[in-house]
Amino acid sequence: MAHITSRKHPVTRNALSVATATLMTGLAMAQPTLAADAPADTGTTNPATTTNTNAPKNLPGVSVEASAVSDYKVDNLQSSKYTQPILDTTQTVNVISKDLFLQQGATTLTEALRNSPGVGTFYVGENGTTSTGDAIYMRGFDTSGSIFVDGVRDLGTISRDVFNTESVEVIKGPASTDNGRTAPTGAVNMVSKQPELGNGISASLSYGSADQRRITADWNQAVSNTSAFRLNVMGQDFGVPGRDKVENNRWGIAPEFAFGLGTPTRVYIDYLHIKQNNVPDGGVPTIGLPGYTTPDPKRPFLTNADEVDSSNFYGTTADHDHVTADMFTVRLEHDFNDHMVFHNTLRWGRTFENYLLTSFMGSAANLLTPNPNDPSTWTIARSNPTFKHQSNRILTDQANLTWNFETGAITHNLSTGIELTQEKATTIGYVALNGTTWPAANLYNPNWDVKGLVYGQNGAYTDGQTDTASAYVFDTLKFGEHWQVNAGVRMDHYDTDYSSVVACGARNAPVCGTLPTGSPVQGLTTTTGDNLWNWKLGVLYKPVEYGSFYINYAVSAEPPGGNTLTLSSSTNSLDNPNLEPERARTYEIGTKWELLDQRILLTGALYQTTVSNDLVQDPVTLLYYQIGKKRVQGVELSAVGKITENWAVSGGFTTMNASVLSGTAVAQDGSSDLAYTPKKAFTSWTSYLLPFGLTIGGGARYNGEMLRGTDGAIGTPAYTKAYWVFDAFASYPINKNFDLRLNLYNLFDKDYVAAINKSGYRYTPGTPRSAMITANVRF
Repeated sequence: MAHITSRKHPVTRNALSVATATLMTGLAMAQPTLAADAPADTGTTNPATTTNTNAPKNLPGVSVEASAVSDYKVDNLQSSKYTQPILDTTQTVNVISKDLFLQQGATTLTEALRNSPGVGTFYVGENGTTSTGDAIYMRGFDTSGSIFVDGVRDLGTISRDVFNTESVEVIKGPASTDNGRTAPTGAVNMVSKQPELGNGISASLSYGSADQRRITADWNQAVSNTSAFRLNVMGQDFGVPGRDKVENNRWGIAPEFAFGLGTPTRVYIDYLHIKQNNVPDGGVPTIGLPGYTTPDPKRPFLTNADEVDSSNFYGTTADHDHVTADMFTVRLEHDFNDHMVFHNTLRWGRTFENYLLTSFMGSAANLLTPNPNDPSTWTIARSNPTFKHQSNRILTDQANLTWNFETGAITHNLSTGIELTQEKATTIGYVALNGTTWPAANLYNPNWDVKGLVYGQNGAYTDGQTDTASAYVFDTLKFGEHWQVNAGVRMDHYDTDYSSVVACGARNAPVCGTLPTGSPVQGLTTTTGDNLWNWKLGVLYKPVEYGSFYINYAVSAEPPGGNTLTLSSSTNSLDNPNLEPERARTYEIGTKWELLDQRILLTGALYQTTVSNDLVQDPVTLLYYQIGKKRVQGVELSAVGKITENWAVSGGFTTMNASVLSGTAVAQDGSSDLAYTPKKAFTSWTSYLLPFGLTIGGGARYNGEMLRGTDGAIGTPAYTKAYWVFDAFASYPINKNFDLRLNLYNLFDKDYVAAINKSGYRYTPGTPRSAMITANVRF
C-alpha cells in the first residue's frame, strides 16, 4: 500500500490555542520556589486493608515522565473491592501505568490497551456503519460497554484521552460481581490522577508525523498541610499518519481538589471536561487485498484489480464527530479506626456526540466500472451516510465499607457496599432527506469537496433509562500464611423504561401501511426489570511470600440492552426485553511470582469462559431460542517490572481459541471460530538507561490471523492476515528540568489491516512508519 506522511489539506484548528493559553496561565500562577518541593504523604492509606493501601504513589514532584528508567509495575488495584495485592488476586489482571503508556506516546485508551495482549479495536462496524471511539474487543467479545472511570461506568461511544489518567486496569474474566453488568470476558477501569501533598509542575509538547501537535500540563499545589489542588490540561491537533483528511482534535481540563490529606477523613472533588472536534475515519475499500474476489461474477476483472491507496479518504467535508463530555465526582474516605474504612463516590457524568460519517459498501451495485480497461473511471457510491445524535447521562452513588477482623485463627478482609445508579441514553434520528445523496467517489482518486446531501431529523428517537440498586459483599479468608479463600456475591435489581419512535419500512421496523416509507411511527415502548445474581469463588496457595497459585470460578450476566440501554422488538436481537440475560462462567487456574527482590511480577494462567443464552434460529420453524453457547479458552502469560535498576520490561502473550459450541456460525469462513479475535497475540515494551543518561527502548506487537463476521457480502476477504509491528524510542535529559523523547512507530513500515468491518467491504489500515518528538519540562 502507498502511504502519506503529512496532511494534504490543512484545516483551521482551535484546540491547541485553548490549551496553550490554559497552560501559560497555570505556569504563571505557580510559585517556582515551592515547585521544587517533593510531595509529602497524602494520607490516603487505607488502614482497613492490610495489603492494599489504595493510595497513589508520592513521587518527587508531579512529572509527565521521569528522567530515570520507568517502573511499569503496579502492586494494587484502585478499587477497595479488591482487598489483596495483584500478587494475591485470583484473576488475570493487567495494569498499564502512565510511566508505560506516556513513554510510548499513547494519547487514548485504545492506544494504551495495546499493552494488554489480545485487547484492541479489531472491528470497524456492520455494513455501512462504522464503530466510533473505544470499540474494544477482549477475549472474543465486545467490551466497549464495560469501560469504567474510577470504578464508575463511563457511557458513550467516544474515544477517551489519557491526559488525566494514572493507570489503566484490565480485568479479564467475568467482572459482573465487581461492577454489575459487564461483557462476559472482562472490564477496563481508568484510574484518574489525584492531588498530592507537594508542589510540582510538568508539561509536555509533542510534534509528529501528519502534523500531529499536542500539549499537556500537570500542576500540583499544596494549599495547606492537609489540602491540595491539581490541574491537568490538554490540547491536541492531530492528523493521522497514513490517512488523508482524518482528524483527532480535542482539548480538556481537569481541576481536582483534596481536603483532609493525612487525616482520618479525606474528600476529593474532581471535574473533567473534554471537547472533541474530529473528522471520523470510514476506512478504505478492501478491493485488491489478499482474499478479495469480484462481488459480481459478470466482472471477473475486479478480482485482479489494483489495491487502492490506503491514505484515500472517501468521506466529505461535512463529515464530523463532535463530542462534549463532562464528569463531576466527589469521593469521601473516612477511617473509623485502623481496621475499618468507609468510602463513598458520588458521580454525575454526561456525554453528547453529534456524528456524520459518509460510509460506503462496495457491493456490486455500488461499485461501478464504466470502462473496465480504465480504472480511473471506476466509482464507489457514497450511499450510506451514518448519523449519530446521542446523549448519555449517569448519576450514581457508591458506598463501600472495608473491615479487617479475626474469627479465631481466620483473618478476614471484608469489603461490602451498596450502589444506586440511574443511567439514561437518548438518540435522535437523522436521515438523508428528499432522496438526496452524495455523488459517487472515484475509487482511486476520491474528492471530498462535494455537495448534494440534504439531511435532517426524521422524527425517530429512542429514550432509555435504567435504574439499578446493587448490594455486594466480598471476603478474603486467610488460614495462616499459606492459604486464602476469597468469595464474593452481588445482586443487582434493575428497572428499564424504554420508548422509541422509528421510521417505518426499514429493516426490522414496522410496516408503513398507507404511510409513506420512512414515516415516523410508534416503535417499542416497554418496561422491564429483573434481579441479577453474580458471584465468584477463588482459592489461593502461597508456598512463599513472593509467589502464589490459585484457582478461580466466576459467573456474570448481562441483560437485554445492557451495553446501550437500547431495546429491540426484533426476535433475532439479544436486546429483546422478553429474553433472558446473556450469562457467562469462567474457570481460571494461574500462578503469580514477584522475583528479583519484588521488582518484577510474572504471571501465567489457563482460562475458559463459556457464554450461554445466545440466540439460535430453528431452521424448520424459523423461530429463535436461547440455546446457543460460545466459548473462549486459552493461556495468558505476562511480565512487568524491572530486571535491573536500569532495565524495565512489560510484556504479555495470549492464545484465544474462541468458538461457537452450539448455534449458528458467526464467522464468514463457515467455521465455528468467533470473529474479531486473533488466535495468538503478543505485546512487549522495554527501556534501558545507559550510563551517560540516554534511555533507549522499544517494543513489538503481534496479532494473529483474524476472521470477520458473516453476512450476505460476496467477494470480500474472510479474514485478515497476522502481522508484527515494531516501535522504538530514545529519551535524553538535557538537564534536571528538561528532557527530549523521540518515538518511532512501525519501524519497518509494515502494511497491515488493523480492523475490518462485518461485511469485509471496508478496513482500517495500520499506521505506517511515523515519528513523534516530545519535550518534557518539570519544576
